[in-house]
Amino acid sequence: MKQSMSRVGRCIDNGPMESFWGTLKSEKYYLNKYESFEELSASIENYIHFYNYDRYKND
Repeated sequence: MKQSMSRVGRCIDNGPMESFWGTLKSEKYYLNKYESFEELSASIENYIHFYNYDRYKND
C-alpha cells in the first residue's frame, strides 16, 4: 500500500474507495441480515473477491 499525499481539501484520492464502500453496502450489507461478525466478515471477503474478479465493469 502507498499512502495518499494529496492536499487538504482535495478528495480525488478518496473517490474510488468511497464508491467501493457504497457499492459494498448497497449490494451486500443492506440486503442481508447477519447472525455473527464471522458471517459478515466472510461475506465481505467473498464480495471483495467477486468485485475484483467476477463483477461486470464498464472499462
